[in-house]
Amino acid sequence: MITVNNAESYLKNKISEDTDDMRTVWETFKAFCKEPVEGEEDKEILFQCGVYDFTGEELFHLDFVRQFTVYEEDEYSHMEQLHCEFLFKPTDELSRLEIGEWSMDYDDIDDFFNEIEKLKEFKIPLSLEQIKTEIYQEEI
Repeated sequence: MITVNNAESYLKNKISEDTDDMRTVWETFKAFCKEPVEGEEDKEILFQCGVYDFTGEELFHLDFVRQFTVYEEDEYSHMEQLHCEFLFKPTDELSRLEIGEWSMDYDDIDDFFNEIEKLKEFKIPLSLEQIKTEIYQEEI
């Protein structure tokens, strides 16, 4: 069974060497989001993008996120987020794109995925070459 502790390595193994192909990563991420994770009560999936200077340099970040709420002995402990993040040089077109959509705002996860795939914030970067792809998990 997938646990919060092994979720990052599990997803990296599923994605393998295809990290430069955003469409392939998205399809793998969607399948991963449907798999149960030990202790997970609700699926919390986020699609977000925008131009930010988190790295000290302004870049366009496109991020698929699966969020986990961690409990210890039935008490809330913390949250962790597993990111599949694509970084792009910010063009004029990308600079106008910014969004944050949560799966909890939809009736089911397939509705969420279908709506994300219709967004210009998703479609436009698909045709562009990213400068970096990062898959990482962090406590928030």
